[in-house]
Amino acid sequence: MSAVTLPEVWLRGPLPGIPSPLQPVAHALLQAREELHARLAGFPVALLWERPAGVASVGFHLQHLTGVLDRLFTYARGKPLSQAQLAFLSAEGVPDTGLTVTGLLGDFDRQVDAALDQLSRTSEPGLAETRLVGRGKAPSTQLGLLAHAAEHIMRHLGQLLVTAQVLSAG
Repeated sequence: MSAVTLPEVWLRGPLPGIPSPLQPVAHALLQAREELHARLAGFPVALLWERPAGVASVGFHLQHLTGVLDRLFTYARGKPLSQAQLAFLSAEGVPDTGLTVTGLLGDFDRQVDAALDQLSRTSEPGLAETRLVGRGKAPSTQLGLLAHAAEHIMRHLGQLLVTAQVLSAG
């Protein structure tokens, strides 16, 4: 029996409880989650920290996807980063043989769930409000941060998928 192939998330219709302007953000996050699980099913933990041709490892990308989503959504709430978030940022990409693909995917899943919850509680009138980013307090907006989070996730997803394919083919 063959598996049913669903259309991409954005072609499945609006997600309940997510404001219309934020639908593309939610769609991108759910698409990333689905693609990660599909591609990394059975990915060998022994390859997690390999860096073919010096590119970032699959482990780095998995950590970064979780961390950057957390950080950008924190800024979107108008909050500064915590010491725990800064420590997580410093540890991204540092090989850790105690980590597993399943564990890293679970971390990302929980962060996506938290992001979807935040999107569902975001009011449309507040999307244009200024938000400050980083130590330099660069100006953005709540919508700018949320849109960038989706775009950034998809950029790293693509890099991760190519790296995983190269490693699996080798």
